[in-house]
Amino acid sequence: MQTTKNLSWVTSANDPNCDFPLENLPWGSFCLANDASNRARIGVAIGNKILDFSTLEGLVDVPHPLQEAFLMLQNGQMNHYMNLSQEVHHGMRMWLTHLLSKSNTSFQEIEPKLVNQSEVKMLKPCFIHDYTDFYASIHHATSVGKMLRPDAPLSPNYKWLPIAYHGRASSIQVSGEKVKRPSGQMRASEGKPPYFRPSRRLDFELELGVFIGAGNNLGEPIPMEQAEDHFFGMCILNDWSARDIQGWEGQPLGPFLGKNFSTTISPWIVTKEALAPFRKAWTRSDNNQEILDYLQHPENLANGAIEIHLEVDLETAAMREAGLPAYRITQSEFSEAAYWTIAQLITQHTSNGCNLQSGDLLGTGTLSGINPENAGSLLELSQGGKKPIILANGQERSFLEDGDELIIRAYCQLPNQVRIGFGECRNRIIS
Repeated sequence: MQTTKNLSWVTSANDPNCDFPLENLPWGSFCLANDASNRARIGVAIGNKILDFSTLEGLVDVPHPLQEAFLMLQNGQMNHYMNLSQEVHHGMRMWLTHLLSKSNTSFQEIEPKLVNQSEVKMLKPCFIHDYTDFYASIHHATSVGKMLRPDAPLSPNYKWLPIAYHGRASSIQVSGEKVKRPSGQMRASEGKPPYFRPSRRLDFELELGVFIGAGNNLGEPIPMEQAEDHFFGMCILNDWSARDIQGWEGQPLGPFLGKNFSTTISPWIVTKEALAPFRKAWTRSDNNQEILDYLQHPENLANGAIEIHLEVDLETAAMREAGLPAYRITQSEFSEAAYWTIAQLITQHTSNGCNLQSGDLLGTGTLSGINPENAGSLLELSQGGKKPIILANGQERSFLEDGDELIIRAYCQLPNQVRIGFGECRNRIIS
């Protein structure tokens, strides 16, 4: 049976193809284009508008249990809000749903306060204290592993624990920012010294980002049965990679300068509650693989996966000049690609007592699908550069060139649920 869409008095939110219907209400941070102070404001996306919390004082009746949270949001304290209880987050969502619903006939005072999304500069949605990138797609790990170790593509630990590396939070950018091609030291031919130059093997990585809500104390691991309590929401994430830099420097300690020059995210946090209708049972391609007890819980097995569809388009400078649309180079789906769930990533990260903080970001790792055409990076799509992909206008790409613009979109859609989207993660390469 088709779920009835809740209508909003914000007309654009009622479009069936809208990313931000009343059922979504993602959180974001922005500044007004005409505000010389560039003051960061907190809002929720509704249709093609933003409900700006800084303008609502005295215009709405805030329920008493939500007044402290409302004040935090008015003051731009997103991390403080994320650290509040799930009960407060649920209460705020229910109140906002009522406020923006067509059934609310007292919206005339707040309607003029809505902001057009096209007229703001989006910022990172919260302060990101720390960033960890996982390696959660077995299809990606196997594909890349075969290029390096054909006889043993997966390391012995891969199926036992979620593998990750510590990323760099300071170089996280938001959609719309330019990505500067990095330079670095690279391997030369046998017997010759390495050399330093701009990367010629610049790549994208199709990922999702997981935002932490409430943190944990140092020395106190988060068990599986509590892990979801610390999950606030998700965004699109692109962990840019300079493969030629990465390949030379990666031994023995793993990713460094080939990764930390830029990671980009979409600006809206789609909340755990908005994603709830798209939950599903967690399954693996090898269900006989043993899992240690600390990474198991019945609820995770029954409801730990989320169906999220992902799409990547590439627009070259020549396409823009010719007025041609961007070309779809791959698409994937989160629950099919991921070998581990969000709860398992959180539990593993804290299993040694590591303390997560509100606003910390966890990358899922490249979400490649089962089939080669559903790979989440050019490294895989072009088979390490040996087989360039052919674009609609006849251009070829093994890796990204200056002027290329990558557009990643994500959405949740099921026959019995209202479609919700994540917006875009769009960035252009410059020299």
